[in-house]
Amino acid sequence: MEPFTTHTGVVMPLDRVNVDTDQIIPQRFLRKIARTGFGPDLFANLRYLGDSTTPNPDFVLNFPRYQNASVLLARANFGCGSSREHAPWALHQYGFRCLIAPSYADIFYNNCCANGLLPVVLPETTVDALFREVEATPGYALKVDLVNQVVVTPSGDRHPFAIDPFVKDSLVRGLDPIGWTLQFDDLISAYEARHAAAARP
Repeated sequence: MEPFTTHTGVVMPLDRVNVDTDQIIPQRFLRKIARTGFGPDLFANLRYLGDSTTPNPDFVLNFPRYQNASVLLARANFGCGSSREHAPWALHQYGFRCLIAPSYADIFYNNCCANGLLPVVLPETTVDALFREVEATPGYALKVDLVNQVVVTPSGDRHPFAIDPFVKDSLVRGLDPIGWTLQFDDLISAYEARHAAAARP
């Protein structure tokens, strides 16, 4: 997993509440066996017209000014619905490195953290102000500093955010749950050897 320390990127505003995981990655795309290739399917029902290939010009992801966005600004309860891990996979594989919203569904939040996608929680009033700034300023970019737990605007305003220390450490070091466990591979192997020896008659 790629470490996350600081990231500066263009912001895309998704001005919808209660965006569920089926909107993020529709169910029909979950039949893939591999964990890769979900970026083109992100927000597919909103992103494409009825033929599923023609970009919908009215959906924000297709606006030219947001084509290189890597920070997603969202509304409350983002990632609600089913617990599919494919949702953060699709967001990350499209190119988003960070999400900013007033709140997230718990399972979605944890899935993001386990897959190298930082979900920042900021107060709703702050998110409102960021939406206004993003929409008024083409190319609007934010600096997200996980080490110091702060979001910095182009004008220099600083918005601190909270995050669990264990989650922060894992993201900064680029360790998913398997990677974190493998730090203790020697201890695990030694325990298994002792257990096997003790089980022998």
